[in-house]
Amino acid sequence: MNQRITQPRARTGQFAVQLSATRRGARLARLLATEQLRSWGLPLEDAGLVIGELATNAALHGHVPGRDFRILLSVYDDILRIEVVDTRGESLPEKQAPAADSESGRGLLLVQALSVRWGTEYGPFPRKTVWAEVALTGS
Repeated sequence: MNQRITQPRARTGQFAVQLSATRRGARLARLLATEQLRSWGLPLEDAGLVIGELATNAALHGHVPGRDFRILLSVYDDILRIEVVDTRGESLPEKQAPAADSESGRGLLLVQALSVRWGTEYGPFPRKTVWAEVALTGS
């Protein structure tokens, strides 16, 4: 007899990690965060893409030499809130349509498409937080 073992999905929980603001740090943020989601029994696809985009933006556009970025995951009922904090508060994320032949610039469009909502919060200076909320229903 083949039995499937399932783990109940987390309804609340938090996870935070601080990493270097580098490409390697962004990749590690995605890997650690998706592993945490897996341990909570949550879906990975949409959340993993959003985490990857926000962490990459923090490493590439929010980078300040000698300063790290932090990722925080919070689960409340059927919403996963993803927050990425960097120390370049004067540099705000811009959602714009890239040129048709551009190989980059679509990250925030992807975040918007996969999230229920997203935004930016300031402070305390010099920090900013870019956050997104991903629905966990239907999974």
